[in-house]
This record gives sequence, C-alpha cells and structure tokens, in this order.
Amino acid sequence: MSIRAKVAGIGHYLPQRVVPNAEFEKTLDTSDEWIRSRSGIERRHFAAEGETTSMLAAHAAEAALKDAGLEAPDLDALIVATSTPDLTFPSAATMVQARIGMTGGFAFDVQAVCAGFVYALSTANAMIVSGQAKRVMVIGAETFSRIMDWTDRATCVLFGDGAGALILEASEGAGSAADRGILSVDLHSDGQFRDLLYVDGGVSTQSTGHLRMEGKEVFRHAVEKLAKTATAAMEKAGVTSEEVDWVVPHQANIRIINGTAKKLGLPMERVVVTVQDHGNTSAASIPLALSVGKAEGKIKSGDVVVTEAIGGGLAWGAVVIRW
Repeated sequence: MSIRAKVAGIGHYLPQRVVPNAEFEKTLDTSDEWIRSRSGIERRHFAAEGETTSMLAAHAAEAALKDAGLEAPDLDALIVATSTPDLTFPSAATMVQARIGMTGGFAFDVQAVCAGFVYALSTANAMIVSGQAKRVMVIGAETFSRIMDWTDRATCVLFGDGAGALILEASEGAGSAADRGILSVDLHSDGQFRDLLYVDGGVSTQSTGHLRMEGKEVFRHAVEKLAKTATAAMEKAGVTSEEVDWVVPHQANIRIINGTAKKLGLPMERVVVTVQDHGNTSAASIPLALSVGKAEGKIKSGDVVVTEAIGGGLAWGAVVIRW
C-alpha cells in the first residue's frame, strides 16, 4: 500500500464587486469587444476597500471545510499561495489560521505567482506522502487589483481578485493510476525570463510597484510550456489523454487555454473555463475553477483532472489528480 493525498473538500470566494469590461471604457482607450476578443474575459471581481487577501482566503477556507465536513482544528497544515499578501510579514496563511480558528498545526505562504497553487499542491502532497501531515488545506488567494497600473490598457483589464481552497488528506492507495488523490506533479522554473512578467517594486527596492508584462512573449512561452508540463505529468501518472476527464488550466487567457488544449489533443468540452467571469486571478484561478467545476456538476468523484499553470519567474507546472 502507498499513501496518497486525496481531495477531501473544496470551496471558493469572490468579492462582491463585479467589474464588467464596459467599466474600463470610461478611463481607457479600449472596449468590451477588444478585451473579449483578445482574452475571453467579460468581467472580473475586485476586492472592496479594506478587503485583503487573507480575508478572501478565509472565506474560501470556510467553504472548503464545510464541503469536507471538517472543522479548522482538524487541519495539520495550511498553505496559502499568493503574490499579494496583506503585509510583508507575517504570512497570509497565519492570518487565515487565526481567522478560521485553527489553533494547532502550522501555516505558511508559497510564492510562485500564477503557478503558486500548483507549487503549493506539490508541497502539500509531499508533506502527506512523507507522513509529515495528514490533512493540509491549500489556498490560492489574490488581490491583483492592488498592483495594477490603471493607465496600461494591455494589462489592467486582464486581472481580478478571488480565492479558492482545497483540502488534501492522507488516504491509502495501491500505488497505481487507479488511486484517488494526487497521482503526479511536474514543476519547472527559469529565471532567465523574469523580465517577461514581473512587478517593478518590492520590499527590498522600497516601493510597491505595478505589474509589467510582455504579453506576446508570455503567450508564446505559455502554450508550449503548459502543454509540455501537462504531458510530462500525465506520463508520470501513467494516464493517457483519453483517460483525462477534465483539464482545469490556469485561467489567464482563452487563447492560451485553447492553444494548450489543442496541443494536448483534448477537446474544449473537457476543459473547465471560468476566465470569462473571473479574469486572471493568478494563484487563485485553478482552485476557483476546480470549485466552480465541482459546483456545476462537471468534476465528479473518480474523474481524472489535469491542472497546469504558468506565471512570473517564469515558473510553471502541472498536477494530475484523480478526484
């Protein structure tokens, strides 16, 4: 027998404020049609004044606990993937820990930008498989609206705020692709490409900064690297594309999602797409899409799910899960 990290529950939270594309027409040389045609995005959610990343994360955490039929003290660890924490320190994860009443265990943040949730899932999986923890909550949460340059029409229309949370717990498996839980992980990064997507400020440079992106270059890298990492993860898991029930990609741009699905030889009918409603929520996008996919009755117990993401760094990776 072998230990697997099985999905026990999932939940998400979106801020109340919905921002349609038309709202940007008032301040930028853009249009609803321009934004939709280039990104597939129709609307996104923005956090209210005073509403922080840890607040969004805590709401998602509570939804995931409810879905799993668990309480906060049942968790051994809590990992928050975010690039937009409330403060320089302490971690957003410790703030969530306090908000939800998790009095034991440990909590910390992971920062791999849009690939953050995949990296955090990998970390949680390793902890469970090694016996360090039995039940780990993994949250992706972001308030990217705080780091937008509102004069840059190429980037500020793409991002949104939100949070998604997933609980993994130790489960016995046979060590085959038929097991429920995380079947494989594939991670990569290459710091040579840091200038393609970054924030031009931070603690050590004494400024907050704004998001900067070379859109065409990011697109070119994204499709190629996402297809490769997803294929590698599937091979590690011993799963063929025919056996994949759902691809749940990072929701950055509908053209990247389409291009990656095509390279993988998978029809769009088997891809969960939420980018039209949420925009790019960075580390929150995959858990948000997983939670919505489950809520809509798409993702069911026993389904093989492939998640893949790429973000600043560049950092990218994929995880194969049997739900």
